[in-house]
Amino acid sequence: MTGADTLLTCRTSSTAAHIGVGISGQEGMQAVLSSDYSFAQFRYLQRLLLVHGRWSYLRMCKFLQYFFYKNFTFTFVHFWYAFFCGFSAQTVYDEWFITLYNMVYTALPVLGMSLFDQDVNDRWSSQYPQLYTPGQLNLYFSKKMFVRCMLHSCYSSLILFFIPWAAMQDTVRDDGKDIADYQSFALLAQTCLLIVMSVQLCLDTFYWTAVNQFFVWGSLAAYFAITLTMYSNGMFLIFTSYFPFIGTARNSLTQPNVWLTIFLTSLLCILPVVAFRFIVLQLRPTINDKVRHKLRKEALPAPAPRRPPTRRISTRRSGYAFSHAQGYGDLVTSRRFLLKRPLRSRPALFSQTDSPLAQNQPQHYRTIAEEQEDAQSP
Repeated sequence: MTGADTLLTCRTSSTAAHIGVGISGQEGMQAVLSSDYSFAQFRYLQRLLLVHGRWSYLRMCKFLQYFFYKNFTFTFVHFWYAFFCGFSAQTVYDEWFITLYNMVYTALPVLGMSLFDQDVNDRWSSQYPQLYTPGQLNLYFSKKMFVRCMLHSCYSSLILFFIPWAAMQDTVRDDGKDIADYQSFALLAQTCLLIVMSVQLCLDTFYWTAVNQFFVWGSLAAYFAITLTMYSNGMFLIFTSYFPFIGTARNSLTQPNVWLTIFLTSLLCILPVVAFRFIVLQLRPTINDKVRHKLRKEALPAPAPRRPPTRRISTRRSGYAFSHAQGYGDLVTSRRFLLKRPLRSRPALFSQTDSPLAQNQPQHYRTIAEEQEDAQSP
């Protein structure tokens, strides 16, 4: 959209179109100022749609899927626990874990995926415009994908609740003391939940950067550091009513059967997802899967040849007030009067070169009386 006639469409891009794109041209800057994206040349529209637009849509859909998955799984575990606590509204997790789950533990990893993830690089995206088709058909996120996400969350919540519950029942420590208590079960369930969410995020990430690695491993390290700190004796002595889980992390995380339960729970949650994706990849591969498979076998396509920089013509208008009559408007807009022209050689002012004025010599003037005397003298 370039002119002022499309200004209304740019302003109502949320209803009339998905986004408003303005191209700065001779028609003015009104559409550019009202658009969501603007560029100088029309050829940039191809990269905007096939590369950055497709990446943005893919990241947004993966962000929504993971966001619904992690929160549905988190909530369904409470639903299964309600059958064992008499629907007393008691939480299965620690209150501090509930507070920090979405704020600290799972915020940065999903943010890194939604900012940097890409299925194929920009060259392959430009070479295969068919990759843009799934976005037009809403294949990445739809009602069907939402229902599938809920079923996946329901299955994961069943594993995350009943496997730790069965493992903690009638279990003792190495020294023979009982370990089956509410606080130990809450710590085991929330640890399994966070590890499964982190592994699931790693499976959904196609493009890894240093930022993604730092967010994923940093969130897990922050969880264990905060948990060991809040469950310590010092925090209990300072804030007795706020940190009641005294010594739970120290007593539970040092037992081998606890880590075996975490590994078994994570494996039962992740293994069906890997198997399902492998079967779908073999039977019904998408265009993205085909391009990624081809990317592993073939070399990276050569970049498009760079065009020589062209001199951009200024779009500023002259301040000359044009009229309907024929005048100097064509001359002003053509800017021909601003061009520097070579100076022409001027003709000699004096044709006689022997005169004193031409030779730049001092001249002597005589009065009228002296001229008369000269005329009377023979």
